[in-house]
Amino acid sequence: MRVLHVITRLTLGGSAENTIASMVALERAGYRGVLAVGLRQSDAVVVDDARRRGVTIVDVPGFCREISPIDDLAALRQIVALIHRERPAIVHTHTSKAGFTGRLAARIARVPAVIHQPHGHIFYGYWGAARTKCFIALERLAARWTDRMITLTERGRDEHLALGIGTYPQYRVVPSGVPTAAIRDAAPSRAAARARLGLDANAFVVVGVGRLVPVKGFDLVVAALPRLIAARRDACVVLVGDGPERQAIEAQAKALGVAAHLRLPGAVDDVVPYLAAADVLTAPSRNEGMGRAIVEAMALGVPVVAASVGGIPDVVDSDCGRLVPAGDAAKLGDALAELAGPPMLRAKLADAARRRAEAFSDDVAAAKMREVYDALVDAKGLR
Repeated sequence: MRVLHVITRLTLGGSAENTIASMVALERAGYRGVLAVGLRQSDAVVVDDARRRGVTIVDVPGFCREISPIDDLAALRQIVALIHRERPAIVHTHTSKAGFTGRLAARIARVPAVIHQPHGHIFYGYWGAARTKCFIALERLAARWTDRMITLTERGRDEHLALGIGTYPQYRVVPSGVPTAAIRDAAPSRAAARARLGLDANAFVVVGVGRLVPVKGFDLVVAALPRLIAARRDACVVLVGDGPERQAIEAQAKALGVAAHLRLPGAVDDVVPYLAAADVLTAPSRNEGMGRAIVEAMALGVPVVAASVGGIPDVVDSDCGRLVPAGDAAKLGDALAELAGPPMLRAKLADAARRRAEAFSDDVAAAKMREVYDALVDAKGLR
């Protein structure tokens, strides 16, 4: 059965990896997919990885992340033409921008079944009130053209429903599947990882993973560093990723006198050595769909200190980490300082984290996604 997947861009991060992994798993289940994506907006390394894994990619030149009436109309025409050429039984859209354009194209072309997977949402933490209100209105409209809405967590579903986006029967919950077993197999020992990365063998190491953009909240980690250092003078924070906030974060650390305790290695192809080297993963996001890096860290037995936003509370509980209020650097610092204490607490949290991570494994996600597809195909009489 032919499926057209649509996403604005492929960049380093959870939405792209989740999309690629889902397509690979669905292909094995008999759902032959093509991915429509804006290549000029994408990272070449991610595109190359998708192709290496067998994903067929078609460029949509009109796709761009920001609103652009000329480009957006061009993208719509290009996707409609692609649908007419590929004749998919299902259109599966990913993320907000491609979600609206792709679903409108599917409606115009009268595609039998439409699935949308937002991979989080943009209802807070990104834009001002007026722009957010406009996006919510568009999501409400597009939900009328959608057979199934797939959220990463139950909280993600509930946040959409609270804003009047779709109805409960439309929703299914499928986590962003993480290859937990493969991560454990590939991970170096803690000592080896620290030696490779030049980190002190006995330091208290906190790792954060993600783009250096405001929504990820890494400025809050820097603001929390003085409290952490007061508890552990050997504390070191490593923020793995790059982005427009890099200089601001460096300046903030310098102004607070904690620059010596902060490392910014930039974007890396493999975050597993950094996770293996960590005592704690921190995810202080202002908005987050689920947080793949959280599950990746938990799979290695790394406790998590994260903001209680989006789908994170469905992943992290008090048995495997600590949740703090969004935007609260003081509470973040206190939680990190608590975990910097006796190692027995971290060991207890680590054991629970390993077990909890398996609920979000790639095998679990693949099985749930296939269930969504099979049930929708049967309901539509498409076999």
